[in-house]
Amino acid sequence: MIIFDNVWFNYGSHQILKDISFSVNSNERVTVLGGSGEGKTTILRLILGLVKPDSGKIFINGEDITDKTEDELRQVRMNFSIVFQEGALFDSLNVKENVAFCLREYNKTMSEDELDSKVRELLRIVGVEDAIELMIEELSGGMQRRVAIARSLAASEPKMFLYDEPTSGLDPINADNICKLILELSQKERGFIIVTHKVFDALKVADRFIFLKDGEVVFDGNKEKLVKADIPDIKLFMEELDFKISI
Repeated sequence: MIIFDNVWFNYGSHQILKDISFSVNSNERVTVLGGSGEGKTTILRLILGLVKPDSGKIFINGEDITDKTEDELRQVRMNFSIVFQEGALFDSLNVKENVAFCLREYNKTMSEDELDSKVRELLRIVGVEDAIELMIEELSGGMQRRVAIARSLAASEPKMFLYDEPTSGLDPINADNICKLILELSQKERGFIIVTHKVFDALKVADRFIFLKDGEVVFDGNKEKLVKADIPDIKLFMEELDFKISI
């Protein structure tokens, strides 16, 4: 479904990705690991066409999206449900109106009763229907992340989920709950790409791991190979896992 073919990307004079090549099928459960500034979120933005590579090509479902216009990219983006780290929820709207915002944007023919029913269905899926009338500031971090996921589901019937640091800033209980939700939503042959620096959470949900260092892919493999990898930067990430197991 997704192919990166010798992709290079710079932010100004700062090189972020160097000759990146990989492919991901829509039913795979993939985590992209790496430190801050390694280009993890940039990969998601490239998939959606929010930024364009300086060289190389990106294919979605066999189509080269590299030079597509904004209007042409709208259809491409319908393949994905995307939740960025900050959630991008509207503080001035309650939970219902945050989710309803996307429904109104993408379906102009829904009545208010139909819209209310759909919002409740989506909130029920992510386990926060009881919070439908609350303002965003009244929600915990974990609940905000769930509402953000519900709103992303309102935009389309995705073939694949994209998550940017989905458990960042959450306590262990809420982080575990979000991991469980990610797995629940990935049923029916719908996979995901998660970018994160939290290896403990990544190992709970993913089957395949891509590790970035200095803008390059230095590892691409399964859980067993990741844990045994003789790569210094991966070993540093594994220290989080060793610490959590020891306590």
